[in-house]
Amino acid sequence: MAVTTVATAIPPQSPDDLSVWPATTVRGPHGDPTVSGVELPDVAEQFGTPVYVLDETDVRERCRAYRSAFPGADVLYAAKAFLCRAMVHWVHEEGLGLDVCSAGELELAVIAGLPPERIVFHGNAQSPEDLRAALRHGVGRIVVDSTSEIARLAAYVPQGTRQRVMARVVPGVAGAGHAVIRTGTDEQKFGLSIADGSAMHAVTRLVEQPGLELTGLHCHIGSQIDTVKPYVVAVRHLVGLMARVRDRHGITLPELDIGGGHA
Repeated sequence: MAVTTVATAIPPQSPDDLSVWPATTVRGPHGDPTVSGVELPDVAEQFGTPVYVLDETDVRERCRAYRSAFPGADVLYAAKAFLCRAMVHWVHEEGLGLDVCSAGELELAVIAGLPPERIVFHGNAQSPEDLRAALRHGVGRIVVDSTSEIARLAAYVPQGTRQRVMARVVPGVAGAGHAVIRTGTDEQKFGLSIADGSAMHAVTRLVEQPGLELTGLHCHIGSQIDTVKPYVVAVRHLVGLMARVRDRHGITLPELDIGGGHA
């Protein structure tokens, strides 16, 4: 089973609320935020603004928290949250893989030393160049987001080889937060719906491709989700689809990716 952590939209906060800052953030003697002992006004003065400030200790502790919460699972950091060489090194050293959405993110990850088999390549409306880059580097999984990607991806797979893939499924579950960040419902544009049969149709097409190996199902139900219930419902729907895939095609899918979006 794979679990991805993803970038999430941050709601407005009170000026006194430090909950969205790194865990090491405190108010300095003059009331300004201080991150891991570094005063942010000093950072702004030295580097200008806007500027990204990351706390390595906090990032590593969050990676360890996910590893502890999901023992035996693959935990993936979502590159779209923020990616640089240092971040690749941190997540790799903490035992996490990476979820990338573009050839650029993939190239950076590989250059920084992350093994390609620890990378899941996933994004909406991938270009031919993106798919070829994923195949060239030998990523661990490619997530298929639409039926149109199946034939295109299969055509790019070198003869005599197989690429492991997952199907992004819409479980018909509404996560918390604003409607525009709910991606698990049937009226949005991402993924393959269970309700209208497109998910099973895509699975059938995937298993018919000799160059593709379907390893499991993926879903992402939204952002800013602060309760477990939507995930439980989504998993039940996906496991039900897995059972139908087993019954129809004689295949027991070993992997389930429940996405991220945690508030």
